[in-house]
Amino acid sequence: MPSAAERTRTLVQSTCSALLVVPGLDAARAEPLIPDSRRVGPDGDVFLEFPAHSPAVRAATHAQGDDLTAVLEITDVAPVSVPHRIRGRAWISGWLTSVPGLAEPGRMMLRLEFGEAYVDDLWGADDIDAEDFRDAAPDPLAAHEAELLQHLAASHDEQVRALCGLLGERTARARPQDRPSAVPVALDRFGLRVRFIEGRSSCFDARFDFPEPVRDVTGLRRAMHTLFEAASH
Repeated sequence: MPSAAERTRTLVQSTCSALLVVPGLDAARAEPLIPDSRRVGPDGDVFLEFPAHSPAVRAATHAQGDDLTAVLEITDVAPVSVPHRIRGRAWISGWLTSVPGLAEPGRMMLRLEFGEAYVDDLWGADDIDAEDFRDAAPDPLAAHEAELLQHLAASHDEQVRALCGLLGERTARARPQDRPSAVPVALDRFGLRVRFIEGRSSCFDARFDFPEPVRDVTGLRRAMHTLFEAASH
């Protein structure tokens, strides 16, 4: 399974929505502090790009030394229609400073020096320390996950639903029409997570691990073919 640090790096470097919270700024009067881009540097610090007139930039520019604390809040929402669409949240807190010269004119790059982080997602809740975050890599499928899940949901509904047959004797013996509906809700290099929906108010998740971690979309196709073949028998 992916480590907590890997899951958090994946969220930071994905297209999930993110909000920077800077204590002391009047949230009621200021526009939401949503970075235009974000990336992780080699030391594990998070670099956030904002318009030069952003309140976050003004606060960081006028801060004395490392006195300005901030929290980056990330929310991960499933890219498919499914009950309970929020898949996870992550929080990275640290010290905010401006880094002149790293952005285009009219923009400013801010550095969030990593202090601590916490993730609460489909895998569970975990703290992440600085070294683990620095050394982790985002999941190689992250850039394609939304498109792949949408494709599976739209074009392979019956095959995804048939995975229910791998869950045990009761579901394996169920007639296809009696099986719960199924939505692929998460995908990473280790496997596929499917949300099975029974009626209007009941659902459960099942995890289908690949024989070995995949490195790219080509390896994923082979892994998915193996998975669907197993379900068909």
